[in-house]
Amino acid sequence: MHITRSGNWKMPSPRPSQASAAAAGSSLALVREPAQAAILLHHPLRLKILAALLEPDSATGVARRMKLPRQTVNYHVRELARARFLARAGRRRRRHLFEQCYVATARGYVLSPELLGKLAADPAHVADSLSAKYLLGLASKLQSELARSVDLAAAAGKRLATLSINSELRFTSPEQRAAFTAELQRAILEVAARHTSPFTNSDGSAAESRPFRLMVGCYPIPRAIDQDSSRQIFITQESPS
Repeated sequence: MHITRSGNWKMPSPRPSQASAAAAGSSLALVREPAQAAILLHHPLRLKILAALLEPDSATGVARRMKLPRQTVNYHVRELARARFLARAGRRRRRHLFEQCYVATARGYVLSPELLGKLAADPAHVADSLSAKYLLGLASKLQSELARSVDLAAAAGKRLATLSINSELRFTSPEQRAAFTAELQRAILEVAARHTSPFTNSDGSAAESRPFRLMVGCYPIPRAIDQDSSRQIFITQESPS
């Protein structure tokens, strides 16, 4: 079980956070602007070039590795740099010329659901709250709210308080899975009753406290991922700034 937290969330963890142990270049970047997303997805080659520049290199070096015309790669590199997917990473001398090197601004990128506007997944539009589609809607809602919270925290010069729990589970029968679900629900309700304040006042107005959202999701892992031992259940909690 992996437990991570950030900001001023004071909670002991059985192991160091992977995020804190990783290098600065291993961060994730959220893509929220339609124009920026369009530049990234405009041509399939751009994703390959961006992946090739997870380590600093020049357009000429990437073209050589990918066996593509230098002019073609150079054009896409300029477009990716203009959209802030690539940053300058110094120059290097090659024979009698200097080559400009670039590096990806993040190790991974997340496309915000807000790019779809009114077509973004919304759990409120799914009647069956026990369905996989409802869980997808919840995941989309979390991603959208968390993105706004990150922006608000950055604008205020603060670090966002978040908590994530990532565990691996197996169930040998539907009965075992049902018993786990019932026990987990009871435990969450008990802990919430003991350690949180009412979300609203008796008249329905917002209570005087900082709001957080707790989401719990459990789903069967696709077999290809299961063979790679990537079995996960996510319990994620975050707060708007």
